[in-house]
Amino acid sequence: MKNILTSLLLSLVVILPAEASEGVMGHLDMTTASLGIVALIIFVLAYGLVIAEEFIHLRKSKPVILAASIIWILVALLARGSEHGKELVEVAINHNLLEYAALLLFLLTAMVYVNAMTERNVFEALRSWLVRKGFSYRQLFWITGFLAFFISPIADNLTTALLMGAVVLAVGADKPKFVALSFINIVVAANAGGAFSPFGDITTLMVWQSGHVDFFGFFGLFIPAVVNFLVPAIIMNFAVPNETPTAAEESVALKKGALVICLLFLCTIMTAVSFEQVLHLPPFLGMMMGLSYLFFFSYYLKITLHRASDTVSEFNIFTKVARAEWDTLLFFFGVIFCVGGLGTIGYLAYVSHFLYEGLGATNANIIAGLLSAVVDNIPVMFAILTMNPEMDTYQWLLVTMTAGVGGSLLSVGSAAGVALMGQSRGMYTFFSHMKWSWAIALGYAASIYAHYLING
Repeated sequence: MKNILTSLLLSLVVILPAEASEGVMGHLDMTTASLGIVALIIFVLAYGLVIAEEFIHLRKSKPVILAASIIWILVALLARGSEHGKELVEVAINHNLLEYAALLLFLLTAMVYVNAMTERNVFEALRSWLVRKGFSYRQLFWITGFLAFFISPIADNLTTALLMGAVVLAVGADKPKFVALSFINIVVAANAGGAFSPFGDITTLMVWQSGHVDFFGFFGLFIPAVVNFLVPAIIMNFAVPNETPTAAEESVALKKGALVICLLFLCTIMTAVSFEQVLHLPPFLGMMMGLSYLFFFSYYLKITLHRASDTVSEFNIFTKVARAEWDTLLFFFGVIFCVGGLGTIGYLAYVSHFLYEGLGATNANIIAGLLSAVVDNIPVMFAILTMNPEMDTYQWLLVTMTAGVGGSLLSVGSAAGVALMGQSRGMYTFFSHMKWSWAIALGYAASIYAHYLING
């Protein structure tokens, strides 16, 4: 998954050292050295395996962790020939480690809450309700799209896409065209919805915690995100079958404490925001405090379920921790240290000079969005944050949006698309998505123009 809540990468609440206060952090300037070139090749090969995960079934965390380790071995060897190499490597390692630790704790809390809500049947109950209502195919096309748009700012785009995908398959398994169009719509909606919320995507989370945009600043992207979703949805709407499927009678009940856990998750988000806005503390501290809310409530459930006369499965909070997306969390580690190692060698300084000084911030940020359709948006955004180009809030919001919604251009460009290809049983494919890429590209361009009109 380019996941949860893939997707997921990250210059967090860490204050850069003095020599990194402007532009790219200090580097070895060894981009033409043979070991430096080898490091770049290793990263490209590792990321090739990540992109091919769907076909080779090798978890994406494995190649990037190995690549990160080898790259830092090469960085250490290169540092021997530099006067201040040892100190520079030490600063870079500490900086990347602090970034990863902050991200890990933040996302772990979010993942545990999502897993707890899943176990309490929150998402299944919503799915069964939609299936029972007897909506037409076009109504379901729009309902699942809008729900994906508004759920993804709170949950992650992967969870949102899988939930809405289950609804589409439950009512339209015999209509491949409806499934394909609805899945494309869900991918676009989930990615667009995550773009205007600090919690909606890893990229927005990274920009928020880096301090470039405050919490409420992201909501300036709401209208551009709506435009990004609506333009392709309106175009595809005319191709959706105008028929009504047979309603199912399936019903799923919420388990005890389900609504309370939803409320606690909202309280956790408010706690994280308060830590950042009021106390000027890193948001991950607020998320960890919110995790304690769930821990205490799980204790309450454990006691009351044991006392219950009927047989009810015990709610164990640590099983929710164990079921967190550890492949994604370890993938983030590999990406942060791969990109951090290449930045220490000097490659990010070179790219920053070429893009942001050569082409200008607007063009560079639009290109970053297009790049995220092929390469995961996490290393793209982490690289930009590590470059730390001098940009105003308008430009930081622009790259946040383009990196978030650019992945919709191809089915492999986001965790939501990759997951739905696996869920669709062959009805939603790379080529069925690409058939409508032109419409999604119109939405991409329209959202950039809307951002210019509203925030420029």
